[in-house]
Amino acid sequence: MTEAVRELAADSTRSADTHLLRFPLPRAWGIDLYVKDESSHPTGSLKHRLAKSLFIYGLVGGRIYEGTTVVEASSGSTAVSEAYFAQLLGLPFVAVMARSTSRRKIELIEGYGGTCVLVESAGAVYAEAERIAQDAGGYYLDQFTNAAVATDWRGNNNIACSIFEQMAGERHPEPTWIVVGAGTGGTSATIARYARYASTATRVAVGDPEGSAFAEAWRTGRRDVTARGSRIEGIGRPRVESSFLPDVIDRVQTVDDGASIAGMHVVAERLGRAPGPSTGTNLVVALDLAGEMVARGETGSIVTLLCDSGDRYSDTYYDAAWVQAQGITVAPHLDALRARLDGRG
Repeated sequence: MTEAVRELAADSTRSADTHLLRFPLPRAWGIDLYVKDESSHPTGSLKHRLAKSLFIYGLVGGRIYEGTTVVEASSGSTAVSEAYFAQLLGLPFVAVMARSTSRRKIELIEGYGGTCVLVESAGAVYAEAERIAQDAGGYYLDQFTNAAVATDWRGNNNIACSIFEQMAGERHPEPTWIVVGAGTGGTSATIARYARYASTATRVAVGDPEGSAFAEAWRTGRRDVTARGSRIEGIGRPRVESSFLPDVIDRVQTVDDGASIAGMHVVAERLGRAPGPSTGTNLVVALDLAGEMVARGETGSIVTLLCDSGDRYSDTYYDAAWVQAQGITVAPHLDALRARLDGRG
């Protein structure tokens, strides 16, 4: 166990922190928007942080040891990062994912030596992952339950701590808003709790795609809410996950799927870095918040996340024919976002 924890700590030392990029907004707005580029992690996504925390949680809890088969239920990116860490530690890894998961993510998991088991829907991943772990005498990482407890939200170089440290020299160092998506809910829980713990006035907004249960759960306070599930990979869930903590979140905004994909393209155009669609969801919410601040005559800063790289979605969200086949309309949203950023709307 000691050697495995040392390996994970060494990986952190080898990897520099991710960059905080300025996103260009009209100067007249008086708002600064920053995008934290989590795609620069070794495994290419925000989930690199979570995967490492989940492995440490299992190791120090005495659940992972030499030869343990490690299993996860995932929409893809978490499993990619977990496959990387399983390979680093010499452990067998199995990812259970919905059949709709992008082919590129499956290839990445298999490239790290993992095995992929595909099920028909996002709602079916939990029971299958638990069954496989039990049959193998292994360990179910269970990101949806453990994300909010495995991550040290008080600091220890978590994503919230990193954001506030990187913002220290900016003209509005304490963000008015931090905008994230929610898949497990762990990132929003970490940032919101840290912001309170550090005695800041920063508020946290969650962008929630169509078909997710999180927005209604936040509005009603009910944890038994269910929904059809999200078409935006990585965020939104058909049920309210244990790591989603609505009481610490200040706003949850439902975002149209077409707007999320349009936002993805706008980030690629304006930053020169092509992200996945969950980043587009984040951008839409961040721009809405900026517009509300401008209308109130406020200045300040907003921070959001570039969650993962668009190369994982070249055959899906970046493929116009695929998007059309899903019945998703993007063009009007894309025109509206461009017009707003160009000062025409």
